[in-house]
Amino acid sequence: MGRFARIHLGMGSAQTNEIALTIGNFDGVHIGHCALVRRCREAVGANDQTGGRVIALAFSPHPMEVLNPEQAPGTIEPIWVRIDRLKAAGADEVVVLEPTPELLSMTAQGFVDHVIDAYRPTVMVEGTDFRFGKRRAGTPTVLKELASVRGVEVQIVPAVEVALTDQSIVKASSTMARWLIAHGRVRDAGFVLGRPHELIGTVVQGDQLGRQIGFRTANLKTESMLPCDGVYGVVVVLPDGTEFGGAMNIGIRPTVDGTERRAEVHVFDTDGNPWMPSDEFPEYGWDITVKMIGWVRDQIKFASVDVLSEQLGRDVVRAKSMVQAMMVETV
Repeated sequence: MGRFARIHLGMGSAQTNEIALTIGNFDGVHIGHCALVRRCREAVGANDQTGGRVIALAFSPHPMEVLNPEQAPGTIEPIWVRIDRLKAAGADEVVVLEPTPELLSMTAQGFVDHVIDAYRPTVMVEGTDFRFGKRRAGTPTVLKELASVRGVEVQIVPAVEVALTDQSIVKASSTMARWLIAHGRVRDAGFVLGRPHELIGTVVQGDQLGRQIGFRTANLKTESMLPCDGVYGVVVVLPDGTEFGGAMNIGIRPTVDGTERRAEVHVFDTDGNPWMPSDEFPEYGWDITVKMIGWVRDQIKFASVDVLSEQLGRDVVRAKSMVQAMMVETV
């Protein structure tokens, strides 16, 4: 496997003359990451018989999981989702790098030499915040100096800025996306990511309380980052690609004295009526994707289940308006 663990996922080992390489954690594959892959694609030409190839080296887990686990950031989505997104953005191959102690102890010089020896890039593309080598000593300037000695061009892409709903301008980053998601600002997170934040997972059995009060829900098991507790307007994508609106509750469900944090979604059709799975869907075990559209309200404890049921009706109306507004924006 070489001096540090790596997993190849992509188009095989055949190489063309031109190879563009970009390195990072790529959590969320936000608009800044897509800009790096796009610059790689431009640097080596179109992906055809005469064009070059784009390789993304993606750390997983985050290096901080090894260096300082207590300070390691949460993960927006699992590595297999990142792989798919990087390929969709234009990468021909994704190499998953395990942040072993050996890798993380390399000097900046040693890291650059190893990467160049292993992948023979003609150009490397990174952002202004790229850091590498032991104690993160390597900077974009250092990368340019070390790579130029080996005849490799380095292109540094400026950070991509995006406007949020409060009119603030922020740089697109995984850190910013995580913060927005954690604070329930899923609409703003969507601007940073370049798409709605998605909870990708499997429908699992719950306690079936929802159907008893007229709001049947699908309980979602997911590795994607959950936003803070509350109710959200969402779009639910079924395995066949069909999309429905939904209202998702995230939290412990204090009104029914719940103790386990759950993500459960009530799915409705275009008229706001509850959607019921057909015979082609088993009751549990099927995959769905939930696109987080907007925040509806905080999670609170209601005086009774009847009061909760009345509020859920209002939640569905609010969520439906969010979904409809989103569809108008995307037309």
